[in-house]
Amino acid sequence: MSISLYNVLSREKEVFKPITEGQVMMYVCGPTVYDNAHLGHAKTYVSFDVIVRWLRYSGYKVRYVQNITDVGHLLDDGEDRILKGARREKIEPMELVERYMRNYFRDMDALGVTRPDISPRASAHVPEQIEMVKTLIEKGHAYEVNGSVYFSVESFPEYGKLSGRKTEELEAGKRVTVRDEKRHPMDFALWIKAPDAHVLKWPSPWGWGYPGWHIECSAMSNRYLGETFDIHGGGVDNIFPHNECEIAQSEAAHGAAFCNYWMLGGTLLNEGVKMSKSLGNFVTIQDSLKKYRPEALRMFILSGLYRSPADYSDEALQSALRGWERLNIAATRVKDAIKRGDFATPDAETEARLTNRLDQARMQFTSAMNDDFNAPLAISALFDMGKDMNAALDDGTASKAVLEQAAAIYRELAGDVLGILRDENAAGGNGDADREAALIEMLIEMRTQARAAKDFARADVIRKRLTELGVTLEDGPKGTGYRITG
Repeated sequence: MSISLYNVLSREKEVFKPITEGQVMMYVCGPTVYDNAHLGHAKTYVSFDVIVRWLRYSGYKVRYVQNITDVGHLLDDGEDRILKGARREKIEPMELVERYMRNYFRDMDALGVTRPDISPRASAHVPEQIEMVKTLIEKGHAYEVNGSVYFSVESFPEYGKLSGRKTEELEAGKRVTVRDEKRHPMDFALWIKAPDAHVLKWPSPWGWGYPGWHIECSAMSNRYLGETFDIHGGGVDNIFPHNECEIAQSEAAHGAAFCNYWMLGGTLLNEGVKMSKSLGNFVTIQDSLKKYRPEALRMFILSGLYRSPADYSDEALQSALRGWERLNIAATRVKDAIKRGDFATPDAETEARLTNRLDQARMQFTSAMNDDFNAPLAISALFDMGKDMNAALDDGTASKAVLEQAAAIYRELAGDVLGILRDENAAGGNGDADREAALIEMLIEMRTQARAAKDFARADVIRKRLTELGVTLEDGPKGTGYRITG
């Protein structure tokens, strides 16, 4: 079954056809590392993590590139965000970059986001950016004024085709600094002349300076994915001017399509307003992880379509946590039943019915993900399956084959694809999860020994403490199992 995705460029859902069969070349605009990442970043990068996971699960070889912006991303007043952050913390700019880049990857690791194959830094690819600027000047799409170089939007008639904006309708200076030296108000900087005191600067044919924000993505995607690649992802808030400028300078320089499919994620709102650092209404990933499990945060993000906006609230996170608990309880019951050997020997009709239901769940999940990566619908298929498995475990009709089939679905689809259930026994799995499971098993063994010695007070204390920690024990004829409920 083929994968369909919504292409922002065509404004239609299209069947995905990669340039090279069986291979996907994908670029996603990464963070500007001048402060800690917030939940808006989590929404974008968890969403694209699942997209990459599904493509790989579907058999594609994916090269996933996500840049790190450490120079050239200017505020509306023209100041570089990195320099402002360094001044705020009274440290060197590259010290700031290293600190928050490490924090970013730590946050993504905590959320279970698979690291990109390549995470190129803008400051490490200045030569490639200079070469692209030189090409644009040579082809008549850019001009130099007083040591700065600007892209001429009038030289590229298709400027605005991604956002749908017309050049003549654009408000002068919208989200960019207007300079008197520009020929047209919407011309954008490819290279910026650096004042003598400016720290982040490099030599160029036009003098000492630094690259504009947009040119880095064009240069680095070209370096690692080629002139034309398959998928460009990111947040919809960057559609103008960033993505629009990427297209213009890339296609003007190479005379070829920049990328074939544009996938842009919806924004995260806080009480109806976009969550952002500039507005001060953001919640950092670090602070969120102090209150919620990473799987609950992923559940919240995946409960809506990747390209739709989502509204943050504690109520929404609590709802996502409860949903995760339902899913985890069903998966844990299946795993524990297998571990205890608690199998049934049902009649052929019951076996066929349960097997068919599991096959349907897998097909429904696959159909949902193949339809523009519809994670909410995929999760609902897992919930429906959970109801069936809970019922089968309650009435004792789940055979070993059925339980193993269900466990595989949870492991592959909820775990490998969505990242909302962890396989604690997988090779290279999460070390904290492995230790947590081992400690719980040790406490269960201690409780069993206490009960055997008729020390019921001690056994009750162990059960109570585990319950307080969100671990519910389930005693059965073949031993004690447990499920995580908080």
